This record gives sequence, structure tokens and C-alpha cells, in this order.
Amino acid sequence: MTKVLVLYYSAYGHIAAMAAAAADGAGEAGASVTVRRVPELTDAAVTAGHPADDTPAASVSELVDYDAIIFGTPTRFGNMASPMKDFLDRCGGLWARNALVGRVGSAFTSSESQHGGQEHTLLSLHASLMHLGMVVVGLPYTFKGQTRMDEITGGSPYGATTLAVKDDGSYRPPSTNELDGARFQGHYVAEIAASLARARFERCVEPA
Repeated sequence: MTKVLVLYYSAYGHIAAMAAAAADGAGEAGASVTVRRVPELTDAAVTAGHPADDTPAASVSELVDYDAIIFGTPTRFGNMASPMKDFLDRCGGLWARNALVGRVGSAFTSSESQHGGQEHTLLSLHASLMHLGMVVVGLPYTFKGQTRMDEITGGSPYGATTLAVKDDGSYRPPSTNELDGARFQGHYVAEIAASLARARFERCVEPA
């Protein structure tokens, strides 16, 4: 069975909700799915009022156990949040031994506004995954929610996204369309990972 990890950092719950949807999609594709969070770097999250999250924290060493990893991070000034960057920066040992080469990597994000740097965040995360040798998978336009014009919505070919703040400054939960995008992405990633894992297995099996 294909093993998929959904690994996220979430400050106010938006990315956690998208992670749950991505996990549902991967499970619907027949994958064994694990959800882990990237821990906070400091105690600032407590003073900032971030909601508690009892999802188990991930370790760098466990990444090698999965055929695909879907990363979720909020946007911070057009880039990934520092806890996610710190986690990836600690993957040097995996990089040195090519431990993630050929595994599937994918990403989703959130920002306060439509023009908050979502696509740059995803592309910067993709660059890190490519340095690790991962096969990057986005959110294809076969997800028809990408082209909706009847509502304000996140979504990009680089990965699912959500918009976190309303015009009045209050928090906006991920919309149905945005969650559907994350779910589609999870399903798609699991399918691609299964195909690649099967190909690796077939290469290792000697003909009778």
C-alpha cells in the first residue's frame, strides 16, 4: 500500500483544515495516510493565541518511510513559515544520502489575501523539494474548481490554497471549493505515488 505523509505547520487552523482534506483525498485513493505537524520554534505561538494542536509532531528521520509527502504551510511575506523552513533545513542528512530521491512531493498554502504571495510560497517550497530529488506534483486543471469565477477562492496549478481573512478583518475558514482542491490534490498525489512505487518495485524484480 502506498504511504502518504501530510506534513503541515498551522498557526490559526486554516492549514490544519486543508491538511485534513488532503489526507482524506489520499485515503480515498487507497493510500495509507499519516498526518503530522511541524512543531513551533518558540513559545511565541502561546502568546499569539494560536489554537492548541494535539497532532503528533514529525521528525526528519521518518520522512524516508513515505512514498509521498504533502507539505502545508501558511504564507509569510511571500515565503513559507519559518518552522517549515527550519524543518526542511534539517533534512541535510537525507539529501546527502539521496534518501528522498524519486519520492513525490507536493505543497499547499494559505495567505490573508488573494495577492498575499501564495504562488511564490509554493514555488519556493517546490525548489526545496527538488533539491531533495523529489518529484513535484501540483494541482492540475482537471480540478475544475481552479477556474471558478463565481466566488473569491484560492487555488493554483502549483497547489491548493486558501484565503484566511475576510474584508472586515475577521478570520475566514477554508471554503468548500478550497477544501475540495486540497482533497483533489491529496487523491492525485496518492495516485502518482502509487504509480512510481509500482515502477520502482517492478525494476527490482528480476524476470522469471
